[in-house]
Amino acid sequence: MTIALQYCHVTVNDPDESLGFYRDALGLEVRNDVASGGFRWVTLGSPDQPGLEIVLSEPHAGRSQADGDTLQELLTKGVLPMIVFRTDDLDATFERVRASGAEVLQEPVDQPWGPRDCAFRDPSGNLVRISQAPAA
Repeated sequence: MTIALQYCHVTVNDPDESLGFYRDALGLEVRNDVASGGFRWVTLGSPDQPGLEIVLSEPHAGRSQADGDTLQELLTKGVLPMIVFRTDDLDATFERVRASGAEVLQEPVDQPWGPRDCAFRDPSGNLVRISQAPAA
């Protein structure tokens, strides 16, 4: 038996604004764009990992008003779980994302637990870390 992560959701305020970060700065490709009930879900993935996707959705998409309000509050506070990407060239990825205007939280640094990584906030305030495996 095998098991693998298929997709995960990332809550964003505005899918269009978020595409500038996830598609244009990080280089993910749009796989699906679905409108439903006044909301929209955008699925993106890496060309290097065809089976793994992230889904950008607004806080109230597919949720009750109360749940959407709670999720919006957490998003506004910046306390939703972080997203961690992996790259084979952290410095080039960092420069590309920084050039997009994304908020830099941490420039590339070698971490004591192994990887070299950096951190940004996406347009909605989500913490996004990007790491590179240590040199062998």
